[in-house]
Amino acid sequence: MKQMALDIALAPEPTLAAFVPAGNAEALAHLRLWCEGPARSPLPIYLWGPEGAGKTHLLRAARQALAGQGAASGWLDAQAAPHTAFDARWDVVLLDEVQRYGPELQQTAFNWFINAATPADGRPRAVLAAGRLPPADLPLREDLRTRLGWGHVFELHPLPDEQGRAALRQAAAARGLALGDDVIDYVLARFSRDLGSLMQLLDQLDRYALQTQRPITIPLIRSMLQNE
Repeated sequence: MKQMALDIALAPEPTLAAFVPAGNAEALAHLRLWCEGPARSPLPIYLWGPEGAGKTHLLRAARQALAGQGAASGWLDAQAAPHTAFDARWDVVLLDEVQRYGPELQQTAFNWFINAATPADGRPRAVLAAGRLPPADLPLREDLRTRLGWGHVFELHPLPDEQGRAALRQAAAARGLALGDDVIDYVLARFSRDLGSLMQLLDQLDRYALQTQRPITIPLIRSMLQNE
């Protein structure tokens, strides 16, 4: 079977409403209050858990929610250019995949943290970060690692299979797609089961079905793989 090159450029931006909480209801509720409240606490928020638990989804969803309120944010992940300067126009700093930061990105993240906590204009900025490990176990420089654990820390858990099925069905329905049980069984048996990968796959299936004017069936999935 050919490896799929997933193009997520056209994928819809994640939202807090689209996140299936399952065992992560406390973290989701905290983020909703944090995003919607008139004043965000300057205490950092750190989300951690395995791949597929929804960390990046929540960070991107928070950025979307904040942008809807007119709040500007700075975004740093493992693919970002190092040495990006802190922007005083930001209201929030978002740090994703922190466990993958090399020395230069760690320096950038630390600089952003310092500027967010003690800005020249006296207006503290909020920090929301995510990584695979709890703060104490992160392979980062000590001053950055300890700051990530200063505030609210939430462990995220992957969705159980049944809730993963429900999330896939819900996301398909939001796109006006109907997925049969046979299609869901086929996808879960042959592709990565983490929610992020499943949503990317669904986006690609949606586009391919539109291009070919066919419903999403097992033959359509096989055809898409053959044409990748």
